[in-house]
Amino acid sequence: MTLSPIDAATTSTRASEPVTANEASLGQVQQLAKLITETLQGQGTQPRFSLLGPNHETLPVPRDVLTLLQQLLAVLASGDAVSIVPVQKELTTQQAANLLNVSRQYLVQLLDEGKIPYRRTGTHRRVSTHDVLEYRVKRDAERDAKLAAMMQETQQEGGYPEFD
Repeated sequence: MTLSPIDAATTSTRASEPVTANEASLGQVQQLAKLITETLQGQGTQPRFSLLGPNHETLPVPRDVLTLLQQLLAVLASGDAVSIVPVQKELTTQQAANLLNVSRQYLVQLLDEGKIPYRRTGTHRRVSTHDVLEYRVKRDAERDAKLAAMMQETQQEGGYPEFD
C-alpha cells in the first residue's frame, strides 16, 4: 500500500504519537467524516463502504469498523489530534493523566484516594485503560448531573433577570 502526499502528512512515525490532520488534508477529512456520518444515520440501510487494496481487490468495511472510523474522522475534522489506545493496555500515570486531561499529580491523588484502581510494578504505578475510561464516564456523568442541578436551581430562582 502506498500513501499519497496528503495521507503521508497525517501519518505519525511512532504509533504512540497523536495524529492530526494538516491543512492540506483537513478538507478531505471533513468530507469523509460527513459522508460516513450521513451514511451511518441513514434509516434501515446497511452502509456499503469498501477499501480498495493494492492489487485492486475490494474489501468490505464492517459496520463496527465504519463506526470507529466515523468517530476518528469527527475528531480529526474538528482539528484535534487522536491517539488510539487498546482498552486492555496498561498505562503509565502520565498516559492515564493525558487520557483524563488532568495533571499527573492530580491523577496520582485520584489513585491514592482509591478512585481509580492501579497496581505497582516496582516503584511505578500502572493503570488499566478500562479503569481510566470507566472513571472518565462516571466523572463526566456526575459533572453533567451537577450542571443540570445548577441550571434547574437558577431557573427556579428566576434566572438572571439582568440578561432578559
